[in-house]
Amino acid sequence: MSMFHLIFFIRLLLSVSYLVFLDSASWCPHQYVQQSSQQFEQKTDRFWEFREETNSWIEVELPYDLVSCVNDNCSKVGSIDQTGATKEGHLEEVKTKQKETLKKKDGDGGVDESSDIVLPLRKRISLTKMSETSIWVTGVSGFVYERFWNGVQWVIAPHDLPISAGPAISVFIVNQRILALAEAGVLYQMQLGDNSQPIWVEFIPAIDQSRNGEAEQRSVIQIKSGVVSQDGERVYFCTRNGLLLELSEVERPRWLNHGRPPGANVAAIADAGNVRPEVVYTISSTGDLYEYDRISKPSWRKHIWSKGTAANASLIPSMACTLHGLIGDHSTSLFLLTKGGILVERRIQQRKWKWIIHGSPEDTHLTSITPVQQDESNEKFFSLFVTTSAGAVFEYQIPKYSGTSQENQFSGGWISHLHPPHARVARGAVGLPFQVGRTIFPLDDGRLAELHLSGLGGENSGPTNQLSVRRKVSIKYVWSILDAPETEGWNAEYCTEERSPLNCMAGTKDEPNDLGITRTARRRKGSQAQYDYLFPSISGGRAQNPIEDYSLPDNWINNYFRLRVMHGSRSFFFITDGGFTFEYLYAESVWLWLRHDHSTPMRGVLGNYNGSLYMVDLYGSLLIRERSSNELAWINCTAMRKGRQVIGGPPWDGITGKAMKVTAEDALFFVSKNGRLLQFTVALRKFKWKDCRHPLDTKVACIVDQELFRENIVFVVGRNGRLYQYNKVTELWHEHYQSQHLILSILPGTAMRPSSASLTGSLFMLSEDGGLVEYHWNTWDGWNWVEHGTPGKGVTLVGSPGPCLHGNQLFLIGSDGKVYLRYMDQMTWRWKNCGFPHKAKENSEDETQIGARETTEEVCNDENFEASMDKDADDLNDLKSHCDPKVAATRPIPFSEDSVIFDLRDGRLGEMRRVEDTHWVWSRTINTPTSSCFANYWTAVAS
Repeated sequence: MSMFHLIFFIRLLLSVSYLVFLDSASWCPHQYVQQSSQQFEQKTDRFWEFREETNSWIEVELPYDLVSCVNDNCSKVGSIDQTGATKEGHLEEVKTKQKETLKKKDGDGGVDESSDIVLPLRKRISLTKMSETSIWVTGVSGFVYERFWNGVQWVIAPHDLPISAGPAISVFIVNQRILALAEAGVLYQMQLGDNSQPIWVEFIPAIDQSRNGEAEQRSVIQIKSGVVSQDGERVYFCTRNGLLLELSEVERPRWLNHGRPPGANVAAIADAGNVRPEVVYTISSTGDLYEYDRISKPSWRKHIWSKGTAANASLIPSMACTLHGLIGDHSTSLFLLTKGGILVERRIQQRKWKWIIHGSPEDTHLTSITPVQQDESNEKFFSLFVTTSAGAVFEYQIPKYSGTSQENQFSGGWISHLHPPHARVARGAVGLPFQVGRTIFPLDDGRLAELHLSGLGGENSGPTNQLSVRRKVSIKYVWSILDAPETEGWNAEYCTEERSPLNCMAGTKDEPNDLGITRTARRRKGSQAQYDYLFPSISGGRAQNPIEDYSLPDNWINNYFRLRVMHGSRSFFFITDGGFTFEYLYAESVWLWLRHDHSTPMRGVLGNYNGSLYMVDLYGSLLIRERSSNELAWINCTAMRKGRQVIGGPPWDGITGKAMKVTAEDALFFVSKNGRLLQFTVALRKFKWKDCRHPLDTKVACIVDQELFRENIVFVVGRNGRLYQYNKVTELWHEHYQSQHLILSILPGTAMRPSSASLTGSLFMLSEDGGLVEYHWNTWDGWNWVEHGTPGKGVTLVGSPGPCLHGNQLFLIGSDGKVYLRYMDQMTWRWKNCGFPHKAKENSEDETQIGARETTEEVCNDENFEASMDKDADDLNDLKSHCDPKVAATRPIPFSEDSVIFDLRDGRLGEMRRVEDTHWVWSRTINTPTSSCFANYWTAVAS
């Protein structure tokens, strides 16, 4: 198979770089010298382009234009054409064959539109079968969880390692003991603690203590990977320095150091006891196959290729697949993959070894082998699954032969099962043969998928009776997606100890609710939910206007990021139209305004983390305002390495009234001026920028929610008015299914999640026509869009929805300058008109003009607030032309669990307080340094 080498690199005007791979076996010797006479000599028709949106390489079709882009202004600088008719015809033939191969799939994955992409390696993913009802998983995040069948449904039980251990990469079940390997190379064992709860305890290999000190050995030995033996009695490990270790007993640990092959190392264990008991097959870092048998002399043996094939036969350090009786009862075959993505076999029969090359499907690169639980009633062929670098699955069917006379007639067949709709199988990850006709694969996006015979398996199917499987005649394979927990950015609920279908041990089919009424537990949405998440490139939603013509209003940042809470109930920041920064602070029983001066005007406050505020100035620079020792300081984040100019950030800093969870991966997300999502790591003050790109065919307009509704997920609205999400763990974009008639406004949203113990909740956004839109999730029905409309006739909603308080109350601002409350009352959504801060008598007159259903409730003002309004009545009449108490479209902020601050049209601020349940009253107006309605305030300059 040809090798791909980098030979073409162009840099123009300090802009985008082009990286192109050619299908060639040698490096291009030409150096790039600035000479007008030097030309690029094209010798191939195969070129690849790196796409940042998918973080992968895509083969391009010729002719291909080379484009240079500076500040979104693109121009053509050259092109790559076909070299000749012969090669052109060859390419068309290859593409035709490829399409025909994909159409022959035996599943429901759809047509693969990008078979040339190369997925990233997910090194933390692993699947381990403990029993027919228990599967242990390490996710992309390194989180350990168990999928357990409780008799009613599959539930998720968390088993994460201690925070100090870091992420896990694999789990081993040996002698009924559970071991987990951390990414740092440390082994842990699950034990019962003092309170009878399982805990992880460090499990340190004790090897060769007679040669070196114990402390030294403990610090040196770091485990890279491991494999449990075929009989489940021992586990073999390879260390980072290339040693082969054996753990033969766990109760009383017995470690054996088998060393390494002469002149080589152990990079991976291919097989442990499947070919022959207590014989281990390993692969070195150079791709050679070794056999270790401690009984034989010498213990290590190298399996050598013939001279003609040795140059292209370097093996991938990975797990192999073993088959017995392929060409007779006394034959054993070990299937492996080469670094060129080719399937090869090492076969032994009558003590004679032989290499056999099986190849690969056309135009594919194989990255892993998954064994198949063989059906004993099938007398025609053996099967095994292989995964490609593009995330597709192929089945390799190998005919059975009874004798050696037919050995040279060996011919296997490839069957394409592609991948689940809108998802791809993880590159290089080994699947799990669960039962006959059922195999589980990890997906690149962090979820799992089951490839199973039609009528067997799926999200709602538990372990099946194998006798009934053999009676089925269907050989059609279909895909079902299995959800993952929130640690991977997905929606699977954790099991509970309560009596319910989600019970961790034994689920119940009847589920009583709070009213004492018993209702039958429904089946979950199952595989239908997989269509809620779409590849952005496949969606039919496209921007109505070209994205390069799009621009935000000049006052966009100031409207939606003018206010930000610093300390609940004690301090918040306020940015004026002129760019001045003020802090409203309660100090020594007095409210006062504190001015924070900077050399450039400010536009808004985009975030608050650990007492530091993140602001954006007139030029789009991100600045930190924080206290350093006894002084306040400014830090320019845009000036840091890879820093960018920003126009937006997360709308909320956390759930009001709840402590913020602090982790070592904490980051804030921002939107750049050119519509890219940016991640800025803030944990432990290890500041770092990262470009998260944007969905295909659209750019990011604003952030709807950052990790409040779903951990590790950032929801955004694209400039085409559609909803997308970015997964911080997998670094992948998904588009959410959305009606073509629903166009979202480019405004920040808000999340409503009534209980942190449940994933049920909603995202609230505004539609382009000013109506309230809800995107709701629950376990049984999955995602659903709900349109709430407007509070009444002639009133549309303006500004950003929110804040959301107490899990059932949402504040909104109407085009009439009034505040509206959308709240849940006995499972029914209702509207309440909260008006704006002025005398109730006047407010009641306005109220009769609305005439909308459920909006005629009286608007209550606090008695002290009424008295202050009467006191200022004269001044209000004198300054009537400067005072407008209606509420502006600025996004309000939650000052506490029972207090919300609004921006008024005349420059003042108004505060609403909750007096009971859903009853809110205007409690006061706050004069600001820029309001011309009143001029009485205290101010000072921060230093």
